Amino acid sequence: MTTRRLHGRLRRFTKEVVSRTPLLWLIALLLVSWVGFSAALYLAERDVPGTAFVSFGYALYWGIAGFSTAGIADTPLSGLGQVIGGAWIVFGSILFFGTIVATVTAYFMRPLQRPARRVIETIEVNLERLDDLTVEELELLKKTTDSLIVHMEKVKAAQERRELAEEKKRQQKAQHKNKQR
Repeated sequence: MTTRRLHGRLRRFTKEVVSRTPLLWLIALLLVSWVGFSAALYLAERDVPGTAFVSFGYALYWGIAGFSTAGIADTPLSGLGQVIGGAWIVFGSILFFGTIVATVTAYFMRPLQRPARRVIETIEVNLERLDDLTVEELELLKKTTDSLIVHMEKVKAAQERRELAEEKKRQQKAQHKNKQR
């Protein structure tokens, strides 16, 4: 696989993840919550004698260590600080791991929810590989594309017939209303 093709697939994957999963929204929620809980913890602990939370920066660090389950050496000393810290550990962990699970689930469930999109993606992948295809594979791709075009024309013609029939019904109703007046 060439670097250019790999870069194209990676770019398309990134675009799909960002546009079709809750990743960005959940990351934003995680960041805002992290800063908010860290600020609340710092404010609750800053005047407590012997506390490790002597700066907002340390509270931010503690917030990351808390939700990532990396282990925390220092614990809040005040009751309010312990409640805030405990709430952050639970909420942050759920949000952090939930972001990962929700993104992966949404990404892999997407093709099942939209089978037509899966067909299009398969065609796009094959079009990216045109130079790698054999003559037989190109012939098959041509037949498939021709069949797709014929099918599209049939669907389009059926849709136009439905629209004409609906328009005719609307005109008949309008004429019937005019006769009643």
